[in-house]
Amino acid sequence: MKNWKSQKDAYQESLKYIKGRQAGTITSLLTPWVKVNDATTNGLEWHSMTVIGGRPGSGKTLVKDQIIRESYKLNPAENFRTLEFSLEMLGKNSAIRGYSAHLNRSYKYLCSADGKLTDEDFEKCVNYAKEMVKYPIDIVEDAPTVRQLKAIVHDYMKQHSSLKIVKDVNGIEKTVTQYKNVIITLDHSLLVKKEKGQKLNDMLFELGEVITELKRLYPIAWIILSQLNRSIDHPDRNEDGKYGNYILDSDIFGADALLQHADTVIGLNRPAKQKIRFYGPERYIIEGLRVLVMHFVKCRNGEGGLAFFEAAFESMSIRDAETPPTMDTGR
Repeated sequence: MKNWKSQKDAYQESLKYIKGRQAGTITSLLTPWVKVNDATTNGLEWHSMTVIGGRPGSGKTLVKDQIIRESYKLNPAENFRTLEFSLEMLGKNSAIRGYSAHLNRSYKYLCSADGKLTDEDFEKCVNYAKEMVKYPIDIVEDAPTVRQLKAIVHDYMKQHSSLKIVKDVNGIEKTVTQYKNVIITLDHSLLVKKEKGQKLNDMLFELGEVITELKRLYPIAWIILSQLNRSIDHPDRNEDGKYGNYILDSDIFGADALLQHADTVIGLNRPAKQKIRFYGPERYIIEGLRVLVMHFVKCRNGEGGLAFFEAAFESMSIRDAETPPTMDTGR
């Protein structure tokens, strides 16, 4: 079997890609946030992997859910599906979080645990559900091993494919398989099952390799959620005005296994939750628990850096926010 190809093929593929981008026939998946789109290639590219890391309660699932929730309206010209490996949260709970964002009401209220849900608001939930179920979103709730995950994705992509007749560079017709673009989310890398006798790091290395294999083979935009290493909670890193306030690539749990495979790595931080008032060496003034910082730890095809957002956890939504003033400049 031939294991190489001429660089001529690579150049032909690249020209086809950038021509398609120029014509608007090939686009990235726009996210709900201008700052995220600016840091990437105007959104998440197909055939890519994005890792989102953060402490518990930092907003990882919220970011993932909002991308899925708004992606179909933000990308009306894209013909894509979504497959969610929802191993940490039941699909029912994710749906309720969607109602929360839509109604701008808390999860507790929707469960009648913070005042009784009114009939009027229940009807709004019904109408929202009718709208959302129109979108092709599928859910896997049982935790797979890496091999099982790979098999599920292969089956899913084949099920949502079609045959197409195309002409090669010499004008000769041939039949090729055309796969549907798919967003695949994994709500926690640690929740993938280990094989019998398999160590955690070995599983994560295998997971990274399999995702890379699948993203090269299929037009998938992977979104993987990850915890941070415990070193992020060392007291020195929570002192005001330290570089250690920032999330670094080494803070991503299983960084050696996942980082090299990822195209984009985003670290989430809520400084006020760690009692940080002046964030990082720039000493950004942090006012309140709503301040969410996204650190673009790795952007293979974009710009790194950090950006500030406002997180309304009670209504399950995140919005772009202005960069806060610094202690030194006040502006």
